[in-house]
Amino acid sequence: MKRILVCGAGGFIGSHLVRQLKNDGAWVRGVDIKNPEFEESAADDFIRGDLRDPSLCARVFDLRCDEVYQLAADMGGAGYVFTGEHDADIMHNSALINLNVLEACSRSGAGRVFYASSACVYPRHNQNNPDNPQCAEDSVYPAEPDSEYGWEKLFSERLYLAFARNYGLKVRIARYHNIFGPRGAWKCGREKAPAALCRKVALLPDGGTLEIWGTGEQTRSFLYIDECLEGTLRLMRSDFSGPVNIGSEEMVSIDRLAGMILNIAGKTALLRHVPGPEGVRGRTSDNRLLREKLGWAPVRPLAEGLALTYAWIREQAERDKI
Repeated sequence: MKRILVCGAGGFIGSHLVRQLKNDGAWVRGVDIKNPEFEESAADDFIRGDLRDPSLCARVFDLRCDEVYQLAADMGGAGYVFTGEHDADIMHNSALINLNVLEACSRSGAGRVFYASSACVYPRHNQNNPDNPQCAEDSVYPAEPDSEYGWEKLFSERLYLAFARNYGLKVRIARYHNIFGPRGAWKCGREKAPAALCRKVALLPDGGTLEIWGTGEQTRSFLYIDECLEGTLRLMRSDFSGPVNIGSEEMVSIDRLAGMILNIAGKTALLRHVPGPEGVRGRTSDNRLLREKLGWAPVRPLAEGLALTYAWIREQAERDKI
């Protein structure tokens, strides 16, 4: 039986990953500063603690793990990352977590170490055209991420690769592109576009006004959680270190995303564009390297994942009314 550690196991992706690993028959330890919000953790052992604390890391890594998944970070959606109000915390907290986790991995003789990076590492100047963003893995330099969150992720990628070179760690790095699905943040201010729009639509009377940040012409792709997990596990158990994109190539404008959710809900609305953080003008996953190295890429239509996510968020919103 594999012994696996998931850092960030109280978060959206981490809690889903723990459940998947348990279903696959592994013994799983989870660690996070918070418990999963919407269900009990499926981990065999869940340690609630702060990975910024080296003494906590020493306790978490008191056994050798075959696999370590490092998803813990100070993060959120556009309303958290792009306002500038949280830049220092984002960089300090996430960098400190990665420094501590890597040192603990090296000392404990961890097997393979997965690091969840982000599409936010890609340079702003390659993402000015909403119809043709450039996000191939080798386009990341010359570096110009559009947020301090992206700069920290790029620094940490280099940190993991340096530990691989100097200390022999078997590192795997994925650049996630907008992962979404049930049991994720949907109203706390850290939610991402699909969850925020699902919430707004769920609470909207038919024929009402739906507010969209920015022009609505900015484009993104969104990956459902199940395919994120499949790509993560395939990468971890491959011979390829990465970095590699794990995301969908189904790119839509934010206005189109809103229209898809309205269609799922069976509602109509007037879209009203208001000032708000937007990020880059366009971004989507380039999966050429993913197909080459793993022989796989996501195929699930965006509408399917949105339908499942909308149903879950509508249920949460209805519970809030009770």
